[in-house]
Amino acid sequence: MNRLLVMVPREGVDRLRAAGSHGSATFRVSDAENVGFLCAISVKEGLTLPVGMTPRTHFLNSGEARQGGFWYRATADLHVHGVAAGHRQSALTVAYFAEQIRSGFKNPGRSDYIALTYAPDVEADYPGAGIIEFAAWRVAADGVEPLDVACEPQVVGHAQLAPQWPVDSLAAATVTVVGAGSIGGATVHALADYGVGRLVLVDPDRLLWHNLVRHVSGPAQVGKMKVFALRDDLERMRPGTSVEPHALDVIRDADKVRPLLARSDLVVCTADGVAPRRVVSHLGRRAGLDAVLACVLEDGGIGEILRLRPWPDRGCLVCQRQALSDAGAIDPEPALDAGYGTGTRHRPMTAVGSDLHLVGQLAAKATVATLLERAGHPDQRLPGDHGLLALRPKPGWPPPFDLARAGELRWLDARPPVPGCPTCEEP
Repeated sequence: MNRLLVMVPREGVDRLRAAGSHGSATFRVSDAENVGFLCAISVKEGLTLPVGMTPRTHFLNSGEARQGGFWYRATADLHVHGVAAGHRQSALTVAYFAEQIRSGFKNPGRSDYIALTYAPDVEADYPGAGIIEFAAWRVAADGVEPLDVACEPQVVGHAQLAPQWPVDSLAAATVTVVGAGSIGGATVHALADYGVGRLVLVDPDRLLWHNLVRHVSGPAQVGKMKVFALRDDLERMRPGTSVEPHALDVIRDADKVRPLLARSDLVVCTADGVAPRRVVSHLGRRAGLDAVLACVLEDGGIGEILRLRPWPDRGCLVCQRQALSDAGAIDPEPALDAGYGTGTRHRPMTAVGSDLHLVGQLAAKATVATLLERAGHPDQRLPGDHGLLALRPKPGWPPPFDLARAGELRWLDARPPVPGCPTCEEP
């Protein structure tokens, strides 16, 4: 089995750096995972401070507390020799280990113990060598064995990606996602992974058992409204993203959705059916928002991303579909009203979850690219506004849906408004 991993939460790192030369330490350990964390240290006689592991549901918080450990300030040489001993899978002598401890060394006697050492001078003594300032050890009478150690850094999450990724631009963005089903759930997760700061979710449906085959949420969420299930999942996985759920129907509750769009930077629609997509197209245009619509066509054979921009030379959803029809292509909208599911009233499921998630992730990429292009990042320009992704292509589909190979991606330009369009014409 791998060596015991000793984890030091950020709170423990800060306290060890500010403490004196030595003290006692308590570790909470999971034998099943062979991992533990520093959960308490003494910083002076009679004063022991707890150290927390976040989140509270972390599995180590229910591990066995093992007292009798110690922490010491040590020389940088000890950590250098510890790295070498770890590579050789050997141990240091107790005498050498004791010599490198500033003060307070506890002889193990017949009982071994876990120790943490802090070498504050390691970077000054060995600049650029990559030797860490904290090390973990199992101290026994026959030798001191190096253990694995992991210290929580001061910066975690999306801030770690800066400056290579425009973290601040996305953290300040608010995106409304209408539709929290299989495509919508994948879109929401991907937007959070990109670092979008605030997500407003709109969907009136509950997560039920037949959804699990394709949804990103799991069995523990069955019965919840889909928007609340996604919020709860993201609170655990991406706490840096704020999620605001609304169990609303975008058609019946359009009056309540309008103010949500008024404080959004972009709207995404992944809802099934023609009517929700047309409503989002109309509301987004009226709110002056870019809109990204995502769906699958031809029984899951093609994934489609349609970006609608509220510009005089770009038409709404109805205009885009009319342009396709005028060019002799299929009008895929009517097929979107056929429900999919497991009951006798539904068409059988033909699109698998991973294909739907791929479409959702592409929708998130189109969303993020649109936000970043507007923020002045030229490397995020999309090649077009109408993306078609071959999932299960079949011969005989008319252009532009005549994709031939799985994974083929085609981008087309948007079409202008149709004269007299009630959505595109200024009210």
